[in-house]
Amino acid sequence: MPSKQPPTLGSLAVQAPSLTPHLVHVSPSTCHNLSMFKDLLKEYRRLDDTITMRLNRTNAQFRDRDRAGTSSKGNIQDQACAYVWKELVENWKRRTEMINYCVDIVDQSMDGKRKSLTSEEGDARAERKAQAVMFADEVKRNQVHNELAVEKIVRQRSLDAFQSRCQYFSPPLTDVEARKWWEAVHTQESP
Repeated sequence: MPSKQPPTLGSLAVQAPSLTPHLVHVSPSTCHNLSMFKDLLKEYRRLDDTITMRLNRTNAQFRDRDRAGTSSKGNIQDQACAYVWKELVENWKRRTEMINYCVDIVDQSMDGKRKSLTSEEGDARAERKAQAVMFADEVKRNQVHNELAVEKIVRQRSLDAFQSRCQYFSPPLTDVEARKWWEAVHTQESP
């Protein structure tokens, strides 16, 4: 008897990261294009934005597996919480890597432009033009740096929602990466 896959409920875009995941290469041009950078972050933050719905759906899926006899032994709620926690941690890790990469790229760009500005002393017109470019880049730099603060807020909000449903959950001691994120979110730091 072939095993039947449970039906997928609701919007697949919200329920799963993607049926056909594609690798997005973040390049320096992505970091310098603020609208593209923010759109990418918006996609990555979708899991956090729908955490309650994802917990509900994951619980339902694990309950269905239990009824069908295809789930592993243990508390259904604990299994669902562990599954969602693993997704959250992976998502947080990817976003943090991307934001830190873009912070480094924008900072390096600013440093290079500052050095070229100091070497172009003498020509007032070129100096004013360089200062205008520096000002625009400084605004971009501040916006990219602000995403680090936004990320902490998003993680804390997700953790609060997660813990309201998974009150007794704690990542296993064997999962060092998950423990690191667990501790970081509880101390309001970045891992």
